[in-house]
Amino acid sequence: MKRILKRIVHLVATLFVSPVIASYYLQMTLLGRNRPLEGCSQFLSLFPGISGNFLRAAFYRAVLQNCDRSADIGFGTIFSQAGASIAENVYIGPRCTLGLVNIERNVLIASGVQIPSGGQTHYFDDPNVPIKDQGGERNLVTIGEGAWIGSGAIVLADVGKGSIIAAGAVVTKPIPDNAIAAGVPAKVLRGRFDTATP
Repeated sequence: MKRILKRIVHLVATLFVSPVIASYYLQMTLLGRNRPLEGCSQFLSLFPGISGNFLRAAFYRAVLQNCDRSADIGFGTIFSQAGASIAENVYIGPRCTLGLVNIERNVLIASGVQIPSGGQTHYFDDPNVPIKDQGGERNLVTIGEGAWIGSGAIVLADVGKGSIIAAGAVVTKPIPDNAIAAGVPAKVLRGRFDTATP
């Protein structure tokens, strides 16, 4: 019964956001996939509570590379890259900013986390050219299955499966599986399953 009820709610949410989905695809023909995503994402980020979670998931299922029906996407969270992928049972807290990310199964992302599209979205090597005119590159950042990203962290590189990133950490280099990392820049403190030495 619960499963049937959830399917009905998902269907209603999809119908409710269908004008936003239509608007996205119309704008996409003129502006490409990413520009209209930001505006639609900002609009849908403002719906509070459980109903907002269902509306966001319905929209992202239609426009992102992948978004599982079970994804829980918090209030104020926005996406900027249509190539993002969200697997099943992912929780994304309020007020996160996400770019080109691959979030694997069972990941927990706390509030205020930023995961832009890697660490080279803007080049800055030429002192004679404004940074905004130097270009850059977007790289896919993967958050491994079962990882936990603490509040306010900034993640510019891959995080391994089962790893924990402390609140406020800045990840500039890949973090291995099952590691606990903290700091600016983030460093691995220990493995999650290391036994304490006497």
